[in-house]
Amino acid sequence: MPNDRQPTVARRVGVVGAGQLARMMGEAANSAKVELTVLAASMNDSAVATCAKVELGEAIDRAALRRLAERVEVITFDHELVDLEILQELESSGVTLRPSSAALRFAVDKAYQRRSFAAAGLPVPRCLIVRSSNDELLPDFLESLSALPVVKASRGGYDGRGVIFPSSREETFAVIDELAARGEVILEERQALTSEVAQVVVSALDGSLVFYPPVTTVQSDGMCIEVRFPSELNDAQSANLHQLSERVARLIRGVGVMAIEYFVTVDGLIINEVALRPHNTGHWTIEGTSASQFTQHLRAVSGQTLDDVSPLWPCAVMVNVVGGSAPGSLASARNVEGVFVHDYGKSWRPGRKLGHVTALGDEPVTPRVRAWKGARAYGTVTQEA
Repeated sequence: MPNDRQPTVARRVGVVGAGQLARMMGEAANSAKVELTVLAASMNDSAVATCAKVELGEAIDRAALRRLAERVEVITFDHELVDLEILQELESSGVTLRPSSAALRFAVDKAYQRRSFAAAGLPVPRCLIVRSSNDELLPDFLESLSALPVVKASRGGYDGRGVIFPSSREETFAVIDELAARGEVILEERQALTSEVAQVVVSALDGSLVFYPPVTTVQSDGMCIEVRFPSELNDAQSANLHQLSERVARLIRGVGVMAIEYFVTVDGLIINEVALRPHNTGHWTIEGTSASQFTQHLRAVSGQTLDDVSPLWPCAVMVNVVGGSAPGSLASARNVEGVFVHDYGKSWRPGRKLGHVTALGDEPVTPRVRAWKGARAYGTVTQEA
């Protein structure tokens, strides 16, 4: 059985992956009273600058993962681009993973996630899972739709990658066969959205849950560009979302932060994606709540009790900085009044997520204006929605 729930508090935590999420975990390590060792592909990776120790290697390298395991008491994750078979082998040898490989499967394998959520009666988009364009169920499924489907890779997609909106039936078939070379393919009914929201839930080792308030999210080309607290949900929708988030968390049984993204439709909430790690939609919690998602994640995976997560301000806006056609000015962004600028320590390139800007306030308009002003000074390619 996976060894993910032993009761002792771990002080040496390993992180698989060294991107911006691990970087911000490193910044939170002292407040969580843990020492982080990051598994980085290169000494130039974002998290190397903030984590106490570094092990070099790829996330799917058995030898590198075993070296990391020898240096730490528990391992957690910066991303889902992992090999579940290797992780199961580590667990079988006594390595503690939080979340476990069984929980991670919900984020790593979207086909498994969709099947499991549907079986549990959770609201997911109507979908069909296939292995080729010759699937005998495909013609009837396509005929039942009012528009062409969304086509998704079951594994390996994030920030819009692996999610395709075909413009013809011929392209649909071609995309299916292209993605099927790497595994199962999910076809989903396109949704008529009124908005999108997300909620971060933290699961402690004893199974207790802490819920951050939901936020409204704004997407562009499959990537989140803006997060707004409070969300635009009414009281009834918020209560429904809380119930759904708890059901998802109880089903997955992860340890640490889990983010759930929802579509808001005229027919109700529909689950879009889940991630079992700190998440872009929770970055506002660094300044906006009494305990950030990064501190909470490290407290959870190390076996500590969780902190209170009350909002510190009535309103918060977080804007992602995505590289434009030319580098912007970090110094100029930091000179914008009333913003918190987070630089991920990455070299500039078009379309790359370089950082984020957060602003807080007593009402929603001023922080949004300030956050976008800071992001534009930073050089983001994205525009206000």
